[in-house]
Amino acid sequence: MKKIYLIIISSCLASSAMAGGYRVALQGQKALGMGHAGVAMTDSSEVIFFNPGGMTQLEADTDITGGITLLDGETLYQNELTNASAKTDNPLGTPINFYYASRISSEMSWGLGVYTPYGNTVEWPTDWEGSHLVNSIELKTIFIQPTIAYQINDSYSVGFGLAYVNGLVDFNRNLSTSLADANGDRSNVTIEASSVDAWGANIGLMAKVNEELSLGFNYRTKIDLEARNDSADFQNIPTSLQSTFPDTTFDADLVLPAELTIGLAYKYSEQTTLAFDINRTFWSAYEDLTVEFDNGAGTSTNPRNYKDVNIYRFGVQHQLNDQWILRGGIYFDESPVRDGYFAPETPRNDSIGYTAGASYKYSDNLEFDISFLLLTFDEIDNSYDFYEESGTPIPFGGTYDSSATAIGFGLSYRY
Repeated sequence: MKKIYLIIISSCLASSAMAGGYRVALQGQKALGMGHAGVAMTDSSEVIFFNPGGMTQLEADTDITGGITLLDGETLYQNELTNASAKTDNPLGTPINFYYASRISSEMSWGLGVYTPYGNTVEWPTDWEGSHLVNSIELKTIFIQPTIAYQINDSYSVGFGLAYVNGLVDFNRNLSTSLADANGDRSNVTIEASSVDAWGANIGLMAKVNEELSLGFNYRTKIDLEARNDSADFQNIPTSLQSTFPDTTFDADLVLPAELTIGLAYKYSEQTTLAFDINRTFWSAYEDLTVEFDNGAGTSTNPRNYKDVNIYRFGVQHQLNDQWILRGGIYFDESPVRDGYFAPETPRNDSIGYTAGASYKYSDNLEFDISFLLLTFDEIDNSYDFYEESGTPIPFGGTYDSSATAIGFGLSYRY
């Protein structure tokens, strides 16, 4: 029974840690309209996220950008062998972004970014067929990034941002495939970790090859979130097992992977700019999760074995007239999940994102931004093979079909 207990808790934390594996990139309305390609673009303070080195190449002395995105997604599950099916009922997500960039001198600029790249919520029906793996999960993080940039010469500039990260996770799942109390209510556990914080870095290099071509390089470091003395709350435990499943606390280290992005922006004409980014996300840093419990239950290791993957982003921006800028894009996002490690708390496969956007220039200083994303995932038939009860492996699998849509609104102000 103690072994079941360890697996339950460690799987819960592993799930919450990797909600970012299902992350939808929504860190700027202008970039999102162009397939989220932005590492070589220098047209707004969104560069604080995409490439801090671009701050010194902004046209205005002060550039402020802010936005909110409305995100709606769902996943359908079906098991043809058991004839079971389920659909997530996820609440509307509202990731935000705010960037402020200001010129100190002809060579120096400073800025501040506030953004939420790892927020995610997945809610399955209570007591569905996979409830022993997950009923619901919520992950929220906020990044606060003070940033500085330096113009080396007419062609090259560099930037550095120190990112403070604060997050919380809330996860619920049933304790087993059948355990219930005397009233028939399924035994479950809720894992909650709040105010988990850490530091990371965002480093950028911008190179202006000529008047038409710019190259960008961006590296974001791996971030280890250290959960300490956070709570595990058990409910609907049979009387005979209440001493086996006491409420407890735990310690665990959760990883957000490093990312490397390189790209280019090419001014095809006076009105039209093309952009291409390739992003490498180093998910292989997440091999497993080690959890230490504070009630004498011991230490558990839960395998994930993620792999490094790429995202390919293509975008176009066109100045239609003095008031309107139009954008379009597409990106191809590879899944880090290997066969046999596919769990329903991160129900994602390879995906394609179709994007569009526009900016309306209200005055010389003020613009209104809008973006749209349709994200489609390849349907997948896969399983998670590392759950067991009483020493017996119980693989859980089926067919998953996911999709997400997002519409974003923003303001840009320059002076």
